Amino acid sequence: MFFFKKLLSHLILPPGIFLVVLLIIAIVSKKSKLVRALSLSSALCIYALSIEPTKDLLYKPLESYYPTPLEPKGDAIVILGGGAYGTGILKEDSTKRLLTGFILHKQTGLPLILSGGASMSALPEAEIMKSMLANLGVDKNSLYVDVKSRDTGENAMEVKALCQRLKCKRIILVTSAYHMKRAVMSFERAGLEVVPYPTDFKRDLKYNLYSFLPKMSVFADSYKALREYLGLMWYSFNLDE
Repeated sequence: MFFFKKLLSHLILPPGIFLVVLLIIAIVSKKSKLVRALSLSSALCIYALSIEPTKDLLYKPLESYYPTPLEPKGDAIVILGGGAYGTGILKEDSTKRLLTGFILHKQTGLPLILSGGASMSALPEAEIMKSMLANLGVDKNSLYVDVKSRDTGENAMEVKALCQRLKCKRIILVTSAYHMKRAVMSFERAGLEVVPYPTDFKRDLKYNLYSFLPKMSVFADSYKALREYLGLMWYSFNLDE
């Protein structure tokens, strides 16, 4: 009975309800092979992107690229923003990155450079991070912000300008593991020596029967992975220019 309730809730809520609708369309569209093929293929794609094994397959090449160093050494810790809500609350990715950077700061005493300007809230994302760290007891003299950057490339250029002022040559870069490869490429292209410190790992790796039920949260994570591959492709095109 418990599994049946779980299954029913997953079929009623998105993306499960979309799968049901697409399968119904495929069943009632017997006269149109094209409609049936499109419906079934769309349902298959939505289902695949909504289950944990597929999501983990998408993230494996991204998250396995850089291991987390045991004793990172650098002149400053750079934390890349990962989004904030219009209410001024950091999104999940940003929060995990900020917590990791905070722990590193406590361990090393290195200054923190917070990078992120684009935000739906009244304050730039870097300012939100600065306020949170100050509330956690971090000395404001150890906090530096970039509030202009809108993407990873601009993160790198704005942080490079801050590093030149602070005379930092080697940075410990904190961002989500899936985003680290593109981030390192951008910062090295800007001329900085980078020590990658990945966090916010998305893979589950342990599965059960519920791992194969479609979930909206898993679909959202799959979307992030696909968007990152698109970003890497776009970056490779820029390198060829």
